[in-house]
Amino acid sequence: MIGRVVGEGLLAGAVGVAVMTVGEKLEQRLTGRPDSYVPGRVLERLAGVGEHRGRPPRATNLAMHYGQATLVGVVRSVMAHAGLRGPVASAKFGVIRLTTDQLLENATGVGAPPQTWPRRELVVDLVHKAVYAAATGVVADALAARSGPGPGQRHADVRPGRVGDVGPVPRPSSS
Repeated sequence: MIGRVVGEGLLAGAVGVAVMTVGEKLEQRLTGRPDSYVPGRVLERLAGVGEHRGRPPRATNLAMHYGQATLVGVVRSVMAHAGLRGPVASAKFGVIRLTTDQLLENATGVGAPPQTWPRRELVVDLVHKAVYAAATGVVADALAARSGPGPGQRHADVRPGRVGDVGPVPRPSSS
């Protein structure tokens, strides 16, 4: 089961980052905003390798951009398999994605807290991460749905809402 959840999450995250990247490139053509090299700088710091003046190598930048987003997709797959599906779950996941970015950027000293950014940069980042979260969620939900409802969904089917008088749903039989 865990291998399936991880594999589906990696796939969902890869699709999400591909969709986000297409959106970023379209936005950059319209706005003239240059590429960001923050992902590459973060990876250089995390790996403890010599840092490049100016831009890090394109391969380093792409490895972090795609790698981090692909890996974080596993969290969305876990959510979907637990029964947290749909747009609200994707919105919650968007917060997780933003948090992983900010944690890595700020812990390495490469980035600054978002509240210090110019508003336009903040809005652009939030929109792109929302696109990633939505696309990742669509794929993760579709893949998890092949297994049927998750435990949370089965619990809600017994009696909707968060109530104390409904115990855990029985575990699926292992046959």
